[in-house]
Amino acid sequence: MSAKEVNTTNRLSNHLALLLPGTMVSLDIVTPAGQRGKFRTFFIGYLPKKYVLVQFPDSNKLGNFTSFISQGTSITVRGLIEGHEGSVVAFASSVKQTVQMPSRMIVLEFPKKVTLQSLRSSLRIDVNIPVKVKIDNEYWKGSISNISVHGCQITISDGESLTLTSDKNINIIVEDFLGMQNINLSADVCNTKSQIAGVSLGVKFLDESKENVTKLVQHAVVAEI
Repeated sequence: MSAKEVNTTNRLSNHLALLLPGTMVSLDIVTPAGQRGKFRTFFIGYLPKKYVLVQFPDSNKLGNFTSFISQGTSITVRGLIEGHEGSVVAFASSVKQTVQMPSRMIVLEFPKKVTLQSLRSSLRIDVNIPVKVKIDNEYWKGSISNISVHGCQITISDGESLTLTSDKNINIIVEDFLGMQNINLSADVCNTKSQIAGVSLGVKFLDESKENVTKLVQHAVVAEI
């Protein structure tokens, strides 16, 4: 994933503006003991050179991390940029304070730099996305174990009987992943490998699936980082 850092004094506010209010973001929180937690929430907005506001994550999901969201705690924020290029805005900051009104929010120090990360490179992300794979009008249950904008690795359970050749076309159906439902991806098989409980497929996405693949990778980035 190619990345470009932008200094606060050099159009940082314009790049933060790419994160629209209400955009889903991930918060990467590290405790003093080194324990790391990743939580999804929503970007609210910012005041240039003053602070950034994000919604306080669901307390039920935070668990023990709730006590660590206090002044001085380091947090890395990442969010998707709306648009066809498929990029992520990322910045590191620290908690300035938390507020309860008009809603529960985290006030972050205004960051010193922001990173724009493009998903157009060959970044490959480890995931666990349940899928159905259509092969010759027959459906098989499986899961995507890693993915990039170019292709992915799929493990098909009980697929020992499958006989696949390179360039064979298949359809991958993502029924539900982080709010994305019934996403259909077309791909060609590049390689196969037998496993103890099934078969592993290395596939390359077809151009017709580019838009859906980009969205899926974007969601995977926010979930993973």
